[in-house]
Amino acid sequence: MPLNRLDQINLLKDILSNHTADCCGSVTECEQVERLVKSLMAQHNLDGNVIALLEEIYNYSQEGIQSSNLDSHITTYQPKLTQWVEEMNELY
Repeated sequence: MPLNRLDQINLLKDILSNHTADCCGSVTECEQVERLVKSLMAQHNLDGNVIALLEEIYNYSQEGIQSSNLDSHITTYQPKLTQWVEEMNELY
């Protein structure tokens, strides 16, 4: 059963919140973030603010997938992770 938009956003928020709280994660989680963002961006009725937010999160996931030290990458993004989750809470 495919996830609807709200399910995708909630899953995305959960992963980013876990990265924020734990200061660690896995490449698999970054790949999941990438897939979620791609799916959300494929929907054509998003406004510019949402697209910009999703692009930032996508870049975060790409850098995480390629990072030689994922925990350090996540720690570097701590302020942004918190901001992104708050923005998604306001949007949805």
